[in-house]
Amino acid sequence: MRVHRGWAVALTAVLVAAGTADATAQISHHASAPAPANGDVLRSEPADFFLDPVKLVRAPARVHRILYRSTDTHGRPMDVSGTVLTPHAPWTGPGPRPIVGYAPGTQGVGDDCAPSRQLAMGSEYEGPFLAGLLARGYGVVVTDYEGLGTPGMHTYVNRASEGHAVLDAIRAAQRLPEADLPDDGPVATAGYSQGGGASAAAVELYAGYAPELDLKGAYAGAPPADLGAVARNLDGHYAAGFLGYSLLSLDAAYPELDIPGVLNDAGRALLAQVEHQCTAEALLAHAFRRSVDLTADGRPLAAYLDEEPYRSRVEEQRIGLRAPGAPVLVVHSALDDIVPYPQGAEMVRRWCALGANVRFSTSLVPTHAAAMVAAYPEAFAWLEARFAGVPARGGC
Repeated sequence: MRVHRGWAVALTAVLVAAGTADATAQISHHASAPAPANGDVLRSEPADFFLDPVKLVRAPARVHRILYRSTDTHGRPMDVSGTVLTPHAPWTGPGPRPIVGYAPGTQGVGDDCAPSRQLAMGSEYEGPFLAGLLARGYGVVVTDYEGLGTPGMHTYVNRASEGHAVLDAIRAAQRLPEADLPDDGPVATAGYSQGGGASAAAVELYAGYAPELDLKGAYAGAPPADLGAVARNLDGHYAAGFLGYSLLSLDAAYPELDIPGVLNDAGRALLAQVEHQCTAEALLAHAFRRSVDLTADGRPLAAYLDEEPYRSRVEEQRIGLRAPGAPVLVVHSALDDIVPYPQGAEMVRRWCALGANVRFSTSLVPTHAAAMVAAYPEAFAWLEARFAGVPARGGC
């Protein structure tokens, strides 16, 4: 597995080098120090968030980049980077200032693609939504997920890892003194596409993983709840490069699957390329690639999804099998061209059968990207109502 050289790695190297003069004392100190808890802040530093790539417009917030402790899909401790945003706007609503744990959409899997880096470069495509949250007076924390900016591969659309990272990012924002955010106030999760899945996973995991959080609700836009259905849709699609991200993620989380062994030379070359390509690059470089041209036996990748051991591992990522611990707004376009609408609707049906408080809003805006922007007003209004204490009315 390739080790990325991100911000967290660089900081660690500096700290290690600085401590070599008294290694014995450091070992003694660390041996007696308690292990970090989930959500503990391990590092922090001031950072930037620009709303444009020319870096003329700063986001209306104080910005801190953090490294915090979380848990991967197998229950092992992991370090995750992220960004905490404290708005300049005052909070004028009831009670303490809320915090939104924002789960980013697809960025890529390499460290250069990390949301914290994109925010600082003014190239984060979800910047306008984040600015809207800040304008409403919410504190915001944006996770980089596992492996984006930290050692290891990013576990793209991995349900447990992403859900944990979102919840622990909120804990970290509450515990960061420099952010000056409430340590026990109301919170929510939000995200679209990959982030919609991560937000949905977080609200499913919340009651058992982070029950101390005062979670008022979750916004999940166009969630990839059934990765098998998403994979079938992306085969030969203009967004076929995202399949490469998924394969790298599966290989990182479940190395026993030996994903490279399923592929031919062209398939392994594609993985080597997308490992370094952020979203726009992957879209351009691999548009309309068919998986039958990438597998060793010439079968489409979808054929493997009905076979073990692949079927069980992909099924582990399904969202909708656990009741959400808070109200949820799901917005999905019936004309979504990347994340299929039927599998999102199936997630909602499963949640309703479990007694969830979920509102499902069907959009008719064409394309995945356009529907994301069109959902902004509804998502903002829904979050405002939750933080105002208005009871959420589900549609089940």
